[in-house]
Amino acid sequence: MAKMGSRKHLKRFKSPEHWPIHPKEFTWTVKPSPGPHTIEGSLPLLVVVRDILQIADNAREARIIINNGEIMVDGRIRKDYKFPVGFMDVIQIPKTEKAYRVLPDERGRLMLHPIEKANTGFKLCKIQDKTTIKGGKTQLNLHDGRNYITDDDCKTGDVLVLNVPEQEIKDQIKFEDGTLGIITGGKHIGERGNVKEININSGPIPNTVLIETKDKTFQTLQDYVFVLGKDKPAISLPGGQ
Repeated sequence: MAKMGSRKHLKRFKSPEHWPIHPKEFTWTVKPSPGPHTIEGSLPLLVVVRDILQIADNAREARIIINNGEIMVDGRIRKDYKFPVGFMDVIQIPKTEKAYRVLPDERGRLMLHPIEKANTGFKLCKIQDKTTIKGGKTQLNLHDGRNYITDDDCKTGDVLVLNVPEQEIKDQIKFEDGTLGIITGGKHIGERGNVKEININSGPIPNTVLIETKDKTFQTLQDYVFVLGKDKPAISLPGGQ
């Protein structure tokens, strides 16, 4: 029994810090399925339904709601209660007409930011890597596990505005000076500011970015910067811009 539990479940005290569950309330919690996000950067759908949205009193009720097809992620019904939900995913509950976008708060915890119905048809995806494939086309590896083949001029660090679930490129936000970004890692996680300067380093030294906010200026790793728009963010944000 313990061996089976270790595959399907996760001990609460070992769950990532950004999960909104009490580490000592019970022994086990659900373990996310392999999917578009890592366990460190995601929440299992059951935790979203039961612990964040609180539309279920317990795990059994949450599984029933999910299995009935009442929860959509990025425009698709998801019936796997272990499905990993992560940064920038769009969650919809058609029955209540409520929708949310997954964002980090300033403590690094994933939160659900309520959004209007008009904003549910697209999501932002950062280009993590790209490779040239047969035929001279470019394959983009996006932050949410998607692979996208395109002829467009895209660079690592750029962000695509994708229609979901169709996965068509609606717009592109270039990673450059003057753009607005949100920090997705490090001690400044969840903070937002303008990209003041991009520092390209040689060798094994990682590239860094100088970020300017209303109150301060700080440096962070390029990998931690997720650009949101040029003059204004392409999505609604908690507390406004």
